Amino acid sequence: MVHRDEVLRPIWHAFSALDADRSGKVSKSQLKVLSQNLCTVLRIPYKTSDLEKHFRDDDEGPVSTQGYMPYLNTFILDKAQENWDFMELNKMCWTVCARKNITDNRLLISDSDAFKVWCIFNFLSEDQYPLVIVTEEIEYFLRKLIEATGGSWNEGRFVDYKAQLSLKRNSLSVWELTELVGMGYFTKGMNQQTVSLGLLEVFQELILGIVKQGYMMKKGHKRKNWTERWFQLRLESVMYYVREDLAELKGHISLDRHCCVEPLPDKEGKKNLFIIKCPDKSFEISASDKKKRQEWIQAIQDCINHLRQGLLEPHREARLRRRELRARMQVEQDLMEDRMKNLQLANERKQRQLEAMRKLFDSLFEKSYSSVCVCVCVCVCFVAGRGCQVRQQMEEEVAQKSSELELYLQRVRELEDMYRRLEEALEDERKTRQDEESLRKLQARLLEEEVKKRAELEHMHLQQQAAMSQTQQEKQLLEAQWREQTRALHTATEQLHSLEQQRQGALQEYEAVKKKLEQAADKTKSWKDRVAQHEGLIRLIQPGNKVNQKMTNWGVASVTDAELQMKEKLWQVAKTKRDDAP
Repeated sequence: MVHRDEVLRPIWHAFSALDADRSGKVSKSQLKVLSQNLCTVLRIPYKTSDLEKHFRDDDEGPVSTQGYMPYLNTFILDKAQENWDFMELNKMCWTVCARKNITDNRLLISDSDAFKVWCIFNFLSEDQYPLVIVTEEIEYFLRKLIEATGGSWNEGRFVDYKAQLSLKRNSLSVWELTELVGMGYFTKGMNQQTVSLGLLEVFQELILGIVKQGYMMKKGHKRKNWTERWFQLRLESVMYYVREDLAELKGHISLDRHCCVEPLPDKEGKKNLFIIKCPDKSFEISASDKKKRQEWIQAIQDCINHLRQGLLEPHREARLRRRELRARMQVEQDLMEDRMKNLQLANERKQRQLEAMRKLFDSLFEKSYSSVCVCVCVCVCFVAGRGCQVRQQMEEEVAQKSSELELYLQRVRELEDMYRRLEEALEDERKTRQDEESLRKLQARLLEEEVKKRAELEHMHLQQQAAMSQTQQEKQLLEAQWREQTRALHTATEQLHSLEQQRQGALQEYEAVKKKLEQAADKTKSWKDRVAQHEGLIRLIQPGNKVNQKMTNWGVASVTDAELQMKEKLWQVAKTKRDDAP
């Protein structure tokens, strides 16, 4: 919900634009058109009778801002609901005031960029009317812009501009700020596209509240597939779109104090993973590299910490701290000015007293001188008659006058010494004021550095927590792998023992079969010997060469031609021996 003060600022610009003669008043007819447009943007019904009823005492005359404000609060803003778009209100009020105030064609920025500067001015301006932006907020905005464009901040140039600005009123109006950015005084050497992209980044951070954005891979909940999405992080949500043009919203992740974000180990071929755990569901996301993953984890964790502590958005919290610091510095400056005024008044009183004492001394000196002269005359006149007595009286009177003169001189010396010490005290006070001013600036710079260091320490602490969490997860994963490997080793040991037993059994079976084979071989050998003793009528059938085998009427012969001839020779020899025997 947008704060009421932020809603009134663009409306004030529109009202001021309608005030053509700068009298502080606008005609009722123009206010009717403005009110109707406001009701259209705020999505509430517009009633002309409300305006007529509210201004019934002044039907014809123009209306001032103070007179229009009660009607605006009662009949329009109090009736507004939460379903209206704040940017539509800004665009409507910008349309009313821009065409009457931007007439310089020398601006190096487009109308859309000028609109962004206008919105940023409304966010950074002070809570007083007419709206102005002070020097500290100008420096903050310009630093943001230069950082977004990738340039380097020129401190000397801003110091010179700050000195020129201090000669006026140490602040700028919205159109002066637009001219400062549009003329490129601090963005020299940058093209229009670079400045436009820088303004867009600052606008998204300060106005739209976008903390971080970029492309990442997201795991689906139903199909479990990984798809590239454009993510935008705000304080209370993470929105993801199909593309960066924001044409199609695919979903959002609502953040609250119960959410948490943690890194994940690589899995499913995806690296640089982290998970956002919400009370209802969790979201697994893959960044492009480890640096991007750590930046997203840190940014999301900062948003969750803000929600847990009940803080505002980061840019609003920073604006509030800057305003509080300026308020404290203003109070200290007012106290210092009061002290200096009191010291100056005391100095003037002392000077007046010193001047009065000098005049008194001069008058007393004249009186004493005249008295001495009178005494001398009396001495001369009556020297003959009253010699010693008159001389004694004159000496006493002269001694008294001399002592009085001595006292007056001593008083004058004391007053002069007091005046000198007062001047020294004033000089010391001036130096002390300068030292205090430098100390105040140093304190402000140290406070800013302390805030940065604290943010860095929180970032390092979160990194350590993330690293410890990742180390713990890796340790648990390694322990699970070790237990799994131990179980696998135990299973393999049991299988090896079983195989050893099976091998022993197979070896025993092999020995038994070997013995059987040896016995069978012995039997075969004895059988072959018995067969060999016969005259070749019976021959052991063995596998032989199938090439050039002898064919008979009964098929393939069991012997070759060479073997048959050898058998015939042996048979002839045996027959010859039998015939020769007696």
